[in-house]
Amino acid sequence: MILLRGVFKTFGEKVVLRDVNLKVEKGEALAILGHSGAGKTTLLKIISALDTDFKGAYTFRGIDVKRDPGRVRKCITMVFQNPVMFRTTVFENIAYGLKVRGYSKRYIQEKVEEVLESLGILELKDRGARRLSGGEKQRVAVARALVLDLDTYVFDEPTSNLDIENVKVVEDAIRELIKRGKTVIFTTHDLLQARRLSNKLAYMEKGEIVEIGETERIFREPGDERTWRFISGMFL
Repeated sequence: MILLRGVFKTFGEKVVLRDVNLKVEKGEALAILGHSGAGKTTLLKIISALDTDFKGAYTFRGIDVKRDPGRVRKCITMVFQNPVMFRTTVFENIAYGLKVRGYSKRYIQEKVEEVLESLGILELKDRGARRLSGGEKQRVAVARALVLDLDTYVFDEPTSNLDIENVKVVEDAIRELIKRGKTVIFTTHDLLQARRLSNKLAYMEKGEIVEIGETERIFREPGDERTWRFISGMFL
């Protein structure tokens, strides 16, 4: 479904991604681990077709992303670590994607309220989105993605700095996507979260994918010493 071959990304003279090769099958849940600055967010933006200024090849369901990024963006969405809220209500923030896709008012009303209720924030629908707490904003950002019912979901540190209650709500939402056969890719610094949610794991360091494979196998017996140092160090 997702295939990256020899992808390089630079900012000026700084190489952020170096010869990245990645294959993600439909329905997989891929967790990407790595220290800050490893290139994880940059990789997610490329996967989401938000950044097409890179060297190498990327195809999504056979589509050349560089040639037709707009078509890919209709199938995939990204939830950022620090989501930006539109200057309007929670309801309108979540409904926006459906409106631009031309859905009926009745469908939008039903779908938005359904997603709001599933995330426990139905009572916030008429509140100004920019006045919400950090945890509430993150739930709205997740709702804004879920309401579109797309093939692939990308999350950048989806529960960073959230309290336990909000972590559980967001994780449950991601778990439900996986259960429904959606393709999910997410970054996290929480190893336990990666183990709870993913069935495939990649470790990145200095812009490279050091190791990728089945999650439990890598946790039990990482094949690269750099992966081992990262995993064991997080538990020390």
